[in-house]
Order: sequence, then structure tokens, then C-alpha cells
Amino acid sequence: MKYKQLGRTGLYVSEICLGTMTFGGNEDAGFWKAIGQLRQAEVDAIIGRALEAGVNFIDTADVYSMGQSERLVGQALKNLGVKRSDIVLATKVFGEMGTGPNDRGASRGHIMDGVKASLERLGTDHIDLYQIHGNDTITPIDETLRALDDLVSQGLVRYVGVSNWAAWKIAKALGVSETKGYARFETLQAYYSIAGRDLERELVPLMNEEKLGLMVWSPLAGGYLSGKYGPGAEKANDSRRLSFDFPPVNVDRADACIAVMREIGDARGVSVARVALAWLLGKPHVTSVIIGAKNTAQLDDNLAAITLELSADEMTRLDAVSALPAEYPGWMLERQNRNRVPEPFRAR
Repeated sequence: MKYKQLGRTGLYVSEICLGTMTFGGNEDAGFWKAIGQLRQAEVDAIIGRALEAGVNFIDTADVYSMGQSERLVGQALKNLGVKRSDIVLATKVFGEMGTGPNDRGASRGHIMDGVKASLERLGTDHIDLYQIHGNDTITPIDETLRALDDLVSQGLVRYVGVSNWAAWKIAKALGVSETKGYARFETLQAYYSIAGRDLERELVPLMNEEKLGLMVWSPLAGGYLSGKYGPGAEKANDSRRLSFDFPPVNVDRADACIAVMREIGDARGVSVARVALAWLLGKPHVTSVIIGAKNTAQLDDNLAAITLELSADEMTRLDAVSALPAEYPGWMLERQNRNRVPEPFRAR
């Protein structure tokens, strides 16, 4: 297992992060039961196996199975006798956690209520990385950032991050934090896969410029890149996409990627999923890839991606088949900067 610096912080996290959306999901959890319905013994086994493989990074959220995921994670760490300082524990706030009008969003009120509840469910006195889970179009950025800064000052939270925000809004938030001396966002958790490279347009340049760490969610595009779909695959009967078709996938483009990944996987004797994960791990702007699992066999296959180093030729083939279509202003910026290279100017 490799460990990477989390953004510009002094914290190091495993390049594989254990995601916990599959934890919980009983009949009281609404659509979350379609994601996964793992109980305590199964959760203990998966977390234990991940720790054995060197994973030190666990990501959850209050909204996952309406708090069940956090409770199961907290109990598993106790059951396994895990030393708190050996784990980087991340959770999120924003989602709807009740029927009241203030039981959601990124307001100061909901953040303060949310962190208290998450700490109780996780059975810990601090959260290593506390993330705003979505874009609140109502609450002013200043209010959200001030609340997060207070949590850091109080020692309840050590670092803060954001998920599913547009580049312009993250840039604005970073500016506000710098101006007012608030704890700033150190990470972005975003959807990224070989079948969905949209964040490369605006978010990757922002992250590179501001030294934000990238945590990738749904690296297998909601199971579409698991090997159960696309050319050469038998009809999938047990994928969550049958009941929860998310995130959106351009099937034609994804299938073209799968065809190349299957060729590479067959030649290497590995799964399509492992190739998809290895492609992500080979990207310098990726800090940690979040993997979820319904059983230890699935977890083991995903963990094995850390040992699969794709060749330059294989990366080139995968980059080419998954390349984003040209889009303005990107194609204009590229055109205008063809001769603007970091080397001494030579008069013509």
C-alpha cells in the first residue's frame, strides 16, 4: 500500500480509501437498502481485511443508511481493537436527516447538529476529515466556512473538505477562507472514472493550482465498470445498477473503454475492475480511490489494483479511448497556448 499526502496537509492516507455506502441498508433506510445491507459481522470482516491490506482511510457519511453506516463503522473499530490514531476517519454532512426544514443543508445549525450526531454514532471525540456533502444554494459560503472553522478550533474536526461542488464555488470558498483566516477546504471528493472524466475540465486544474487532495467516489461508475457490463460480459443479475442506475453513464463511450480494458485485463490475467482502478491510481492528481464492497472477495479484487502497474502504452490506449470530446473554452485555450511553453523565447 502506498500513502499519499492529503492535499497540502501533513496527513498521509492510503491510496485506497474504504467506502461504507454498503453498510447498513435495512428496511428503514429507504433506497439505501439497494446499495448494500451489510450487518455488523460482515462490516467487521471487511474493515478488518482492509486494515490488514494497509488501508488507513475510511470514508462514511451521516446520510448513508440514515446513520447506520456511521454506527457500524464506529462499532467495528471498537470490535477490532483499532487504535484511533491509526485511522483517518472521514464523514460528511449535508444530506436530509429528518423531516424538518432545517434537517439538511450546509447551514451553521445543521452542521453543528450534524457533527454532534456523527461523533456519537462513530463513538469518537473527533473527526479527521469533515466534508460538506453537496452544494447548498441557500446558505452563504461565509456561514458554512465559519461553522467549519469553529469545529476545527474546538478540536471536534481536524481538517475540512467538500464534495460535489463546482470549481468556481470551491475557488470562491478558498478565497474567503484565506481572507478571513478560516480553516480551508483541503480535499475534494468527486466522481471520477475512466467512463466519466468530466472533472478534468475545470476541477483538476483547480486542484493542481490550490493543492487540494482528490478523493474519488464511484471509481467503477456505479458498477458499470465491474466487468458485468459491456462487450464480452454476460448479463448482470446482481448489480445495484439494476435498481439504482447511478451515476449517469454514456453507454457507448463506456463500452468502448470496457472493450480495451478487457483486452488488457485478459492479457494480464486480471479483472476489468482492477484495470479501471489501476488507471485511476496512475493519475497524479488522484490522492485516494474510494472502494466499496459487499463481501471480502470483491474487496480483495479491488485492493489488488495497487499491485497492477499499467505500462505507458496501456495508459496511452486507455487515455485515448476515454478522452473527453473537445469543449469550449478548452479547445480555444489549447489553441492559443500552443506556442506558450516554459522555455526561453526564440525570435523568429
